[in-house]
Amino acid sequence: MTDRFRIALAQLNPVMGDIAGNLARARQARAQVSDADLILFPELFITGYPPEDLVLKPALQDDARAAIEALAPDTASGPAILIGAPWMEGGKLYNAVLLLDGGRIAARSFKHDLPNYGVFDEKRVFTPGPMPGPLNIRGLRIGVPVCEDIWTDAVTECLVETGAEIIAVPNGSPFEAGKEDVRLQLAAARVTETGLPLIYLNQLGGQDELVFDGASFVLNADRSMPVSLPGWKEDIVVTDWSRGADGKWSCAPGPRAPEEERASQVYNAMMLGLRDYVNKNRFPGVVLGLSGGIDSALSAAVAVDALGASRVRCVMLPSRYTSCDSLEDADQCARLLGTPYETIEIERAVAAMGETLSPVFAGRNADTTEENIQSRLRGVILMAISNKFGPMVLTTGNKSEMSVGYATLYGDMCGGYNVLKDIYKTEVFALSRWRNQFSPDGALGPQGMVIPERIIEKPPTAELRANQTDQDSLPPYDILDGILTCLVEQEMRFEDVTARGYDPATVKRVEQLLYISEYKRRQAPPGVKISPRNFGRDRRYPITNAFRDAR
Repeated sequence: MTDRFRIALAQLNPVMGDIAGNLARARQARAQVSDADLILFPELFITGYPPEDLVLKPALQDDARAAIEALAPDTASGPAILIGAPWMEGGKLYNAVLLLDGGRIAARSFKHDLPNYGVFDEKRVFTPGPMPGPLNIRGLRIGVPVCEDIWTDAVTECLVETGAEIIAVPNGSPFEAGKEDVRLQLAAARVTETGLPLIYLNQLGGQDELVFDGASFVLNADRSMPVSLPGWKEDIVVTDWSRGADGKWSCAPGPRAPEEERASQVYNAMMLGLRDYVNKNRFPGVVLGLSGGIDSALSAAVAVDALGASRVRCVMLPSRYTSCDSLEDADQCARLLGTPYETIEIERAVAAMGETLSPVFAGRNADTTEENIQSRLRGVILMAISNKFGPMVLTTGNKSEMSVGYATLYGDMCGGYNVLKDIYKTEVFALSRWRNQFSPDGALGPQGMVIPERIIEKPPTAELRANQTDQDSLPPYDILDGILTCLVEQEMRFEDVTARGYDPATVKRVEQLLYISEYKRRQAPPGVKISPRNFGRDRRYPITNAFRDAR
């Protein structure tokens, strides 16, 4: 019986489907902790998480198994390995954790509780495993529930009843603002129920719309936190464990990451999500329209912080309605960020389109059609730059606009990714002010002010017609966002929304705009998930929909 044990936590950033690369990352991490007894990796590390229907491909299953079988001989000496992989057994596919020790696959455990809500569809692709027992790892019995397995008490109760001494949880838990408190409370509940210490190891990195923040931690049986890893960056930490006179295991104090405020978390999520989307898909950089408005300014700031100024190309695309203030503000913003910047006027293209369409539009007054033409021409120009030079077009619309359809299909919605997709307009303002005061750790952009104050202070406008502002046809953003939070995030009834003091006619109109804009959102580019109810993965509504709560 051992009384001391060293467990390394590998909070790493796998690349989806890069099995050979993830195998190399695992080997490199293990080589850094040669004096540990065990190294723990996140959920499905060998393939990346979540693999969605990719995991149904037999070729991927075979490659993942071959990688595990190739890794096992490494453990003939040095640390044992607990690593996640899809595992076919008895004709069924499992979300598995494999114990590699003594140069072989010594044991395996399967995820029991498969999530099938929000962004998760694991019941679609995996078979639930049986209730697991602990794994005997060099004389220490470690229970290994996988992520969702600790969201209820059944699996951990089974583990403690079958002799587990420590709970080690490999996770693929996507970021949501405020979720770190939920995880901590959940882990503390399992510790209280079982009387066992718990390791919570989370994946890091961006995977399409999801961002994994890491922020791993350890709780002792008294619910104290001896170790916590930072969010937003890879880290490998060796934790030291000892058995007390009462036979209980505890973790010695180690590194503790500082707490992080919400604005920092959200900004870091956008930054990491964009960086990994661009880099993992091998784009040389991004290009975006810098309009002199707050959405494009914040998007540009995030892009520069994520990728560096040299990989961000900003283009001002003025029309006759673009104000001098917007021209000056865009120019100043680009100079503050240090990005390549150019101006391409669209007026001649607008005139050519007007002339081309004049026989068809004869006798009809100008309306939103002509406004949308301007937006679509800007999209065509940005896509042409993307096609010619390779950078991905970064779209800049926010969640408020996408909720009510104030975005032009094939215009300002044209692009490959959107960091503001799950950010309401009021938070866009707050994040812009925050970024002017703080520079996140790891940001590649300049410190200090990066968004001119006038951009933050002036009334938002699309500048598609003379003297236009967003508030001409929308309620003030604090009211709009409040109503949208009720309808989208909380799915509240009409009467419950109005009970909060919102004007019934305004709520009815916002609900109507929300429902009829679903077809646009279905065609929008992916973007960083921030809230519990982002459009696309969480909130899945039919396009054809006659239901209205506000009657």
